[in-house]
Parts: sequence; structure tokens; C-alpha cells
Amino acid sequence: MGRLIALDTSILIYLLEEHPTHAIKVHRLFERIEKGSFRGVFSIIGMIELLTGVKKKGRDDLAQDYKLLLSHFPHFEIYSIDEDIVDIASKLRAVYGIRTPDAIHLATAITKKCTIFISNDRALKKVKEIKVVSVNELEI
Repeated sequence: MGRLIALDTSILIYLLEEHPTHAIKVHRLFERIEKGSFRGVFSIIGMIELLTGVKKKGRDDLAQDYKLLLSHFPHFEIYSIDEDIVDIASKLRAVYGIRTPDAIHLATAITKKCTIFISNDRALKKVKEIKVVSVNELEI
């Protein structure tokens, strides 16, 4: 089975909303996840972030489609918040001053032993506990 990689919410938004710049690379990434070359890790808090955008637009149907797609996507796991994630997230917030959702995403990645966290949020690169890479840095 492929190596574990964690994804920030923006990466899924690029995929689902066909981002003009990043969609091609993100599609390739998800093809690799689907084939098992990578195993995707995502925090349940990302689902809140992802679904909020479409619900603001009154697209509850799209929210249901997203939930169905992601909950059944091969080699892609969505993890709830547990005590270990809370402990690591609070430490990341204390040390780096990052926002709570970002700390939860990163703590999930660290707890699940991911090799990288993919995010275009440059502010997260200061976190030393896991390698943070942008979409442009992906070699796929």
C-alpha cells in the first residue's frame, strides 16, 4: 500500500471546483490515491470547511454529493478528532500560533504518521513536526 499523505481542505476544493491553475495536478494526485500509490488522510474538520462553502450557495445537493464521494473514495480516509489529535493540535497552536483548524489538520496528519501535508498555506511551512508541501512542489 502507498505512503500516507494528508490533505488540506483547499486541495479538495481545487479538485471538486476545477481550480484553473491547480486542478490538473490535483487530479493526478487523486488518480494516484485511487490506484493506491498514496493513501489520503483528511480531518473531519476539513469536511466542515468543504461543506460550508457549498451550503452558503444553497447547494445542499452538492454537499451530499461531496460527502458521498469522499466517504467512498478508495484509499482515502476521513478521521475524527480524538484526544491525541487534541493534544498535538494544542501544542502546535501554542508553539506556532496557527489557527485551530490548521492545527487540527496537521495534528491529524502527524497522529496518522503521514509523510507530508499538502497545503498551499505558506504560513504552515514553519511547522517542523511534518513536511508541508504546496501543490506546485508535488512531483506527479
